[in-house]
Amino acid sequence: MKEFHVARGSTLSLALFTDATNSRELVELMQSGKLEPEAAFLNASLVPDIFPVLAAAHKAYVSKSRESLTTRTLHSELVFNYSSSKHIRESLKRCGISEETSYILAARFNASHDEMESLKNLINGTEIDLEELESKSNRDQILKHYKIPPQELAISSLSDAITCRIAARDSL
Repeated sequence: MKEFHVARGSTLSLALFTDATNSRELVELMQSGKLEPEAAFLNASLVPDIFPVLAAAHKAYVSKSRESLTTRTLHSELVFNYSSSKHIRESLKRCGISEETSYILAARFNASHDEMESLKNLINGTEIDLEELESKSNRDQILKHYKIPPQELAISSLSDAITCRIAARDSL
């Protein structure tokens, strides 16, 4: 688990899990609104680096501070912002976890140590270092999802291409 400063004293704690076996249960808890502590679960195979997640988190935090969230919660806003889609349901379906997801990036804003421990206990999987994101991400799936052409990767990194799309999505 690592903690990152997002904006105005707000933090985002991230933990990466592999071989998760209870994704169905996690999805049910999220959909029923009974997930404690509240968190965002991203399909980690679509995350090549932490930077785009931090960009999406900052964008979610700014929306909350302006009282203009597109989704119901700050954590679902993070997943929505990470996606390339402007449709909430599609964003949560593509970038969030599904019942079959075994590779999960868990995120919580302003988490205490106890909340992150509770979150870790919710996920039946093996916590691994965040540095493994790049090697375990599904590059082909990312390129397809974000519609990144080879020409763009010739002058930019995959992480930068995703971050640009996150930042510019509302403008397009």
